[in-house]
Amino acid sequence: MMQRKKEDKAIVLDFLVHGYASDPSPSHMKKPVAQALGMNSFVLLEVVPKKGVFLQPLEQVYIGESKRDKIHHINGRIHFEKLTSTAKSELEHAILSLVKSQEERFVSFFNTAQPLNTRMHIIELLPGVGKKHMLEIVEQRKEESFKSFEDIKKRVKLISSPEKIVAKRILEEISGKEKHYLFVGR
Repeated sequence: MMQRKKEDKAIVLDFLVHGYASDPSPSHMKKPVAQALGMNSFVLLEVVPKKGVFLQPLEQVYIGESKRDKIHHINGRIHFEKLTSTAKSELEHAILSLVKSQEERFVSFFNTAQPLNTRMHIIELLPGVGKKHMLEIVEQRKEESFKSFEDIKKRVKLISSPEKIVAKRILEEISGKEKHYLFVGR
């Protein structure tokens, strides 16, 4: 399971210039808000941009402790159900992009994942990965550690896209459909 670190960067999923449509406040009192995805722990966040800043979907923004250039403050975490339809449609793309950019981290998962209990291996928690896939992964990594997603594809015949499998698992964890969390901070 992944170590949880404090988020320093996020990817904007949706920017609501006039705040939420469901906000009953008068329109002149509504504040801009953005829905974003933390780039490390994959947590959903609601952030407030600085005055006059306009954010674009899939834009990376700094949200760490130091001086922020675009984000004024973080309102906090939000649940998947609260995401706008735009944010939901950008989420899958953002996750896949992050998984590909953090390839070493996820390849390491394939190399180091251990049994969950006597009947199930953590690797089996990945979508579409059953006992047969898991055994092949474990056998292959005993011979030599995996070096990349491409290496996994070549050596584990039944897995054509490990990055998509990981991205799908992350999406399932974010949407609250899973009991065990492998990648998403809680």
